[in-house]
Amino acid sequence: MEGMLGLLKIRVKRGINLAVRDSMGSDPYVVINYGTQKLKTRFVKRNCNPEWNEELTLSIQDPNIPITLTVFDKDTFTVDDKMGQAEIDIKPYIEAMQMELENLPNGCAVKKVEPSRKNCLADESIVEWNEGKMSQDMRLRLKNVECGEVEISIQWIDIPGFKGLKSATIF
Repeated sequence: MEGMLGLLKIRVKRGINLAVRDSMGSDPYVVINYGTQKLKTRFVKRNCNPEWNEELTLSIQDPNIPITLTVFDKDTFTVDDKMGQAEIDIKPYIEAMQMELENLPNGCAVKKVEPSRKNCLADESIVEWNEGKMSQDMRLRLKNVECGEVEISIQWIDIPGFKGLKSATIF
């Protein structure tokens, strides 16, 4: 864990209008990749609008390394079908965290991120302060597929004894 800045908690909430990959629908699950780390949710049977509500936690060494979210359709007898992917851009979130704001009222918007060609956002995303913590909800538009979005939320967890975000350099 050398060089670790902290942990990023990703709540994979739900899929919206995911692509159909089987005659009976799709059995989607999400895989999150960051460097050598690979985490995944459970699959939801025959549902193109699945509710996962699962928390996955990554140890972050470098905020410039991309975090990739990929949706797959679980298949029993063949290789799982890819249902699209998106990159999770944590740089705006890290920038908001580095402001070191404290004692803000709950629901206070710290930073607004607009969808652009440089990110996978389907809608504007707000970094906000709640219960003494910064979080960001995102609706990601999947790429390399005909349709589909995934809703997630991210939150930083500082680990005592590690560098923390103050030392992070964002490019």
